[in-house]
Amino acid sequence: MTGSTTPIGTQYEDRFWASPDGLQLHYRDYAGRADRPPLLCLPGLTRNARDFEPIADAFAGEWRVICPELRGRGESDYAKDWESYNPLTYLADIEALLAEAEIERFVAVGTSLGGILTMLLAAKDSSRIAGAVLNDIGPVIEPAGLERIRSYVGQLRSFPTWMHAARALEENQSDIYPDYTISEWLRLAKRMMDYTGNGRIAFDYDLKIAEPFRQPGGEVGSPNMWPAFEALAGRPVLAIRGALSDILSDATLKIMAARLPAMQSLTIARTGHAPTLDEPEALDAIARLLAQTA
Repeated sequence: MTGSTTPIGTQYEDRFWASPDGLQLHYRDYAGRADRPPLLCLPGLTRNARDFEPIADAFAGEWRVICPELRGRGESDYAKDWESYNPLTYLADIEALLAEAEIERFVAVGTSLGGILTMLLAAKDSSRIAGAVLNDIGPVIEPAGLERIRSYVGQLRSFPTWMHAARALEENQSDIYPDYTISEWLRLAKRMMDYTGNGRIAFDYDLKIAEPFRQPGGEVGSPNMWPAFEALAGRPVLAIRGALSDILSDATLKIMAARLPAMQSLTIARTGHAPTLDEPEALDAIARLLAQTA
């Protein structure tokens, strides 16, 4: 385990745990108060621990922040069998982390796929969840958004410089973040990508995570996630939606609020799937949720 820093200096340790099928999986562990439940930050489909640097910058020290990388992402081992790239296997991997790290209670912060895992964790045992943030995800995934994900995940692309990588993101995702400056595209590129063995820059995941999507009927989550969502009842829940999201519709968000009346909701203007959680209003809302769990 080696001590490291984020680009702006928040201290963390690189740690590893073993999956049930023998992979070595990686997580960042930012220290925090032992008398509070840690924040368990679960990333989206193609993302990694760097996605949660804004959360660590805002809350680490007062809160322990744990940022796992799912199999096939970041510094975690790639799976030997692409069929294991599915939510139930990811769930088993996270359960193994919780057991190995002896984490009995936590605040889950889940973006997209990470939010699906949050709901599945609640369905299995909601008593351990002190609070939950669902970032641009709900029990219903819009078909248009799923098709968009299928259209890009697993494509082999690499770039000679970070500026090339940032410009490529801007070209392909300007409808998601229409107000981004080039410095923000560069920051996003450095979260999503890393250097490869040949010195080029590429997305930081196993391209085979796309294989399940290419199978007939391939999709994320189970056919009916509403019971898993409703398992979060009785604890603080914050649902964040990008106003331009093609994954979580405003209609679904309203149904979620009706089914969990105590749930807090936040819509981030001029943002698609998914908010990056460095938006000031998102950090303020998460701080309010944490105040309910401390």
